Amino acid sequence: MADAADKEREKDELYALDISGVEWLSAPGTSEDEERVEIAHLPDGAVAMRSSLDPDTVLRYTEAEWRAFVLGARDGEFDLK
Repeated sequence: MADAADKEREKDELYALDISGVEWLSAPGTSEDEERVEIAHLPDGAVAMRSSLDPDTVLRYTEAEWRAFVLGARDGEFDLK
């Protein structure tokens, strides 16, 4: 299991990665002028996420972080009350 230093190094490497040529994906049925969340698949299962209204602000998630998010979303952890 990775310790805190390994996790920090992994995040540093992820944010140092040049993602200028990645393909951004969004939900089917959304148009280019519509506000939407976009994701891009990165090496080693990592994912980048941004808002179509602010494409210069990009969040990056390791494979483990993304997996935890997706599983939580599927389990209803983020459902609005």
